[in-house]
Amino acid sequence: MSRVLVIGCGGVASVAIQKCCQVSEVFTELCIASRTKSKCDALAEKLEPVTKTKITTAQVDADDVQQLIRLIQEYKPELVMNIALPYQDLTIMDACLACGVNYMDTANYEPENIDDPKWREIYEKRCREEGFSAYFDYSWQWAYKKKFEEAGLTALLGCGFDPGVTQAYCAYAAKHEFDSIDTIDILDCNGGDHGYAFATNFNPEINLREVSAPGSYWEDGHWIEIPAMSIKRDYTFDQVGQKDMYLLHHEEIESLAKNFPDVKRIRFFMTFGQSYLDHMRCLEDVGMLGTAPIQYNGQEIVPIQFLKALLPDPASLGPRTKGKTNIGCIFTGTKDGQPKTYYIYNVCDHQECYREVGSQAISYTTGVPAMCGALMLLTGKWSRPGVYTVEEFDPDPFLDALDLYGLPRSESHAPALVD
Repeated sequence: MSRVLVIGCGGVASVAIQKCCQVSEVFTELCIASRTKSKCDALAEKLEPVTKTKITTAQVDADDVQQLIRLIQEYKPELVMNIALPYQDLTIMDACLACGVNYMDTANYEPENIDDPKWREIYEKRCREEGFSAYFDYSWQWAYKKKFEEAGLTALLGCGFDPGVTQAYCAYAAKHEFDSIDTIDILDCNGGDHGYAFATNFNPEINLREVSAPGSYWEDGHWIEIPAMSIKRDYTFDQVGQKDMYLLHHEEIESLAKNFPDVKRIRFFMTFGQSYLDHMRCLEDVGMLGTAPIQYNGQEIVPIQFLKALLPDPASLGPRTKGKTNIGCIFTGTKDGQPKTYYIYNVCDHQECYREVGSQAISYTTGVPAMCGALMLLTGKWSRPGVYTVEEFDPDPFLDALDLYGLPRSESHAPALVD
């Protein structure tokens, strides 16, 4: 029997909560908490007739450590699943440490406003030391490693799809398919069509900041940074077709470089259509992706937050999105003295996801791994004091759970990317 506190009730959290309720023999009790309690109540009312999991709800401001501590102390969970915004990772980790509770999330920490003086000095120091300038990375949370070790608690970071499943794919390839890995290319393809001229498939503020940041990749023991969207490849994806994709900075490269030090090169690519790129460049040119507050008509606004209010809510895209996603990893290396290429990936159908959980595939491919990661922690398959990313644990039970609960893997010996 397990009692779990879920913080967040957006699109990804809704999927994760529904999947937890499908495994009620493990997730016997859930508390759903967010800033807007009415959203939690509505989801609980929907699920109560179809699950044996006991569901309660609560209101909490995840930016407020003391509120979080009071809620955790009152509910007494074994695990806190943070499926709120990545801006709130550190406050929730602080609350878990104060209350002696295990922690997990789906995306690494990033400051909401990197120009805030309390973060700027740390960020600039990291840029000098690490060699990339994106301000979403693991360093903020890795700094908690000793605290979690001393408390005898586990913190699992980035247990979505990418990051998350892609790192498990890397651990699986290293364990079963290769004696040595030379290159890793992570490919994220969304072949879905929602019918809008411009919309983002997850939180617009996070998505646009990520895409507009300089790209970077790991090669021969160091970072190489490039202008945003300046490296393009095309690839023919199973069940999706040929798509243009662009090299981005992505957090799992950082942890993979640390945990697989002999890999010569690690890159991350994501597909984008021309309409998306044209809109994004226009918005960036006129300053709408800015994160620093500005004055407008006597009020202080943050441009990218104002833009978020204008764009379609990603949760509304589910019923109108058609097509499939294809996310996976291509590896090159050697096995038994012979060169080898190996491709492991998942294909997910937007409409099938909507029929099951009322969500498009982007939220589904993040929410299902979050449930499976929690399952690993609660059943003791992944249990080690400290702060860890997914590839640091045994991939086999995690990938088996994904196969069972909606994200089955496919494997092939497709060719490596042409450089």
